[in-house]
Amino acid sequence: MHFVNAKSILSPQNGMNLYRGCTHGCIYCDSRSLCYHNPIPFEDIEVKQNALELLENRLRCKREKCMIGTGAMCDPYMHCEKDLRLTRRCLEIIDHYGFGLAIQTKSDLIMRDIDLLESINKKSKCVVQMTLTTYDEALCRKIEPNVCTTHRRYEVLKEMQARGIPTIVWMTPDLPFINDTEENLKGILGYCKDAGVKGIIKFGFGVTLREGDREYLYKCFDRDFSGMKERYQKTFGYAYQVNSPNHWQLWKIFSNFCRENQLLVDNQCFEYMHEFPKKEEYQPVQGELEF
Repeated sequence: MHFVNAKSILSPQNGMNLYRGCTHGCIYCDSRSLCYHNPIPFEDIEVKQNALELLENRLRCKREKCMIGTGAMCDPYMHCEKDLRLTRRCLEIIDHYGFGLAIQTKSDLIMRDIDLLESINKKSKCVVQMTLTTYDEALCRKIEPNVCTTHRRYEVLKEMQARGIPTIVWMTPDLPFINDTEENLKGILGYCKDAGVKGIIKFGFGVTLREGDREYLYKCFDRDFSGMKERYQKTFGYAYQVNSPNHWQLWKIFSNFCRENQLLVDNQCFEYMHEFPKKEEYQPVQGELEF
């Protein structure tokens, strides 16, 4: 882990990444791809130590309230967050200024901050996004080895439901010949229904592989899935988009489920997460925040 001073913290779309790299160890992670030009080892976490000051300055000066997003490229609740508490302190700033939040994670560490999530949701809107890929718990421990399993994430979704906090599920990716099965799909959809999720982001059945990401996946295949690397090489070559052979069969089940349960899907979810609610505008208490 190392610390840097960032030049800025919010993207033009009001997204932020407080860290760079990850320690969850998911074997399919696209963020390992060389196209993102990360010059350091992926598990050597870069911490933006001045993120609090940058965020507070930006939100204090914004003319209009909006949704702030985090978690797209880097999970805000990786292991170092337990001690650093950088995500929590940023949520305090978002809460203080009355902005909305769309936060994405695989970790149950988010439960530590449920008081802030609930407060943000009462003042504006908070949307919690959880990634669910693998219903089978033993398989999940191989695919996403250093983070809580799918059933625990389902429990987090249930708790958010109990607090009135809307949730979105990222049901992606699907690794062909591994978790692209009807049993896996129906198991996760059952969790989504029971947890009352608002929508599901899917964008088809398969996985994308780039240079860097592909090599790490194949290394993990050699360790845990004997012969799978050779099967991928023979079937897909160096294709970027690796589609499941079961795509259309699974898509029919998925689309019918979403229609029957009136769920938002894909771009509808993004539109919902970017929409700031028209409530009576929250006015922050005057005074400087302490970092």
